[in-house]
This record gives sequence, structure tokens and C-alpha cells, in this order.
Amino acid sequence: MKYIRFMFTFLLVISQLSYAQRIKDITTVAGVRSNQLVGYGLVVGLDGTGDKAPFTNQTFINMMNEFGITIPPGTDPKLKNVAAVSLTAKLPPFAKPGQHIDVTTSSIGNAKSLRGGTLLFAPLRGADGQIYAVAQGNLVVGGFGAEGADGSKITVNVPSVGRIPNGATVERAVANAFSRGDSLTLNLNSPDFTTAKRLSDRINGLLGPETAYSVDATSVRVSAPRDPNQRVAFLSLIENLVITPGEATAKVIINSRTGTIVIGKHVVIDAVAVTHGSLTVTVKENLEVNQPGAFANGETAIVPKTEVNIDEENNRMFVFAPGVSLDEIVKAVNEVGAAPGDLMAILEALKQAGALNAELIVI
Repeated sequence: MKYIRFMFTFLLVISQLSYAQRIKDITTVAGVRSNQLVGYGLVVGLDGTGDKAPFTNQTFINMMNEFGITIPPGTDPKLKNVAAVSLTAKLPPFAKPGQHIDVTTSSIGNAKSLRGGTLLFAPLRGADGQIYAVAQGNLVVGGFGAEGADGSKITVNVPSVGRIPNGATVERAVANAFSRGDSLTLNLNSPDFTTAKRLSDRINGLLGPETAYSVDATSVRVSAPRDPNQRVAFLSLIENLVITPGEATAKVIINSRTGTIVIGKHVVIDAVAVTHGSLTVTVKENLEVNQPGAFANGETAIVPKTEVNIDEENNRMFVFAPGVSLDEIVKAVNEVGAAPGDLMAILEALKQAGALNAELIVI
């Protein structure tokens, strides 16, 4: 029970702390975003760990045709060192042609491992179907596997996924609206009316009234110079300003898989009575030898003897007064010695009774 008390007290301390944060850490600039790229290619040079999928053979034959090598129709290349892979990459905002980005390769066939392979020239496309980068290079694979002649095998991590650092070259830039218009919009990572109000007030306090105004709980629009050089300097000034975000709404987060429970600072409970206890029934089978008397006309037999014990914890009911704080909740839970699983049931029951003034989220 000491461990439970320490864990919940620690969560209480964390939830009470409130720090000022830079604007750049809690907002993003509207229109300044990364873009997802996807592609398809072949990884060659594998040590017999390639796949035998029909689409791999078809891709290999098409590639050979591009190089002027004709493979007769119906011929099975019997590839062992080639694997078909999907390619994914993220194109950062303001990426320019000639810059390099990382590429992740994932086997889409039955290849056992991509370790030691090399990705051949492959285009990466955006959502509009246009080519924004081309990828090629040697794979770095963190996983590996080994297999014995009797079929036994061992695998560490995932050998069918690899990464090529700086493996793609950007070929096309993505246009954005950063330099357009007379204003910039800052979007909060966590929508909150209080934070939006404090953000606009902080900017107006530094740069003058009506420089910024809150559009809603997420967006704050800021008047900005049109000149790109001045706009960069302007945004650099704003993003390093410090504000204190508004406190989050009252929430209780329960992870039913790990037993983790996080209770927010503003969680309160109305007047309610709670009892906690458990009933344990233990059934034990003992075997005894039944020996007949010296002159009795009987046989020795083994007779089962059953013992039934009932153990009920003597935990009393405790009462929460109206407006109970998190500190009192933690103390009450620790006093009854509730394990995380029992606490989940208590919190769910409080929510159903309408006594828990917080959002209960089960993940």
C-alpha cells in the first residue's frame, strides 16, 4: 500500500504545478505544416531474405525493361535477394529542392528481413500525385533474425522495416501562405479560451492594442508586415514571448490495460458515501487415510476432506463532503488501500452516481 500512496501523491504534485511557456511551444502558425509523402520501390542485395510475391516479380521485370533488358513472358525470375517495399517520408515546411529528408521502408511482401539491402531509385509522391522527392540508398535496419535447420527461429525487433537517413532528395517545394496577406494566425495546440485570451493580451501589451485578437478557442490572428524579411523577424519576436496557459478542465484518465490513473487538479466530488471491501472464499481439498480397525472386515480408503474459509476485509464506509479536493480524494483512497483496479471501479461508480465533477476518460 505504500507504493500506491507514493504514486498518487506524486501525481498530485505534478498536477498542481503551472509553468509559463513560450508561444512557440504551445502554438503553430496556420499554413506552416509538413506534408506526407509515399512511394513504392525495390530493395536489392538481400542475403536470401527477399519475398516471392507476384507483384515483386512484375516490378522487377518492368525495371529490367526500363534498362533495355527483356525477360521472356512467363519466366519466373526466382528472386531471393529482392523485396518490394513501401516508402514513407515527411516533407518539412519550407523544404527546398536539393535538401535531404529521411525515408522509412517497410516490406509489403513476405520478405524475412531487409537487413543489408539497398533501395533503388524510387519517386515519392504527395496527396496530389505529384513527385516531390526521389529516394535511394542503403538501409539501416535495427532488427535481425536467425533460423535453424529444424525450423526454430528467433527475431529481435522488426527486421522487415528499415530507414535511410537523408535518403531522399527534395525535387519540388510546397507553396504555403506564410508570406501572404496582412496577418498571421497562431493556432493553439490545445484549444482553450483562457489561453487564447492571454495570448492576444500578451501580444497587444507588447506591440500595441488591436495587434492581435482571438478568433476562437484555437486561433489568434495577428497583424503582420508584408515584407518577408520583416515578417520573419516579427514572428521570431512573438514566438519567444512567454505566457501562462489556462488550466485544463477537470479530467480523470484511466488506462485499463496498465492500471494507470491520472486525476486532474480541479477534480472535485459532491457529497457521497463510499465503501470498499472484498470477500475471499478459499476452498482447500485435503486427503485423509481411513484405516479400519484391527478386527474390522474393511479396506483402507482415502477420504477427501474439504475446508472452506471465508475472509472478508473489515473496511468501513467513508464519506466525501461536498467539494472534496484532489488531496482529500488521494488520502481517502490510500486509507482504504484500494488497488488501481478497485479505484477504477470506485471512480466509475462515482461518475454514474453524478458525484464526480470531472470528465472520466478510459483509454
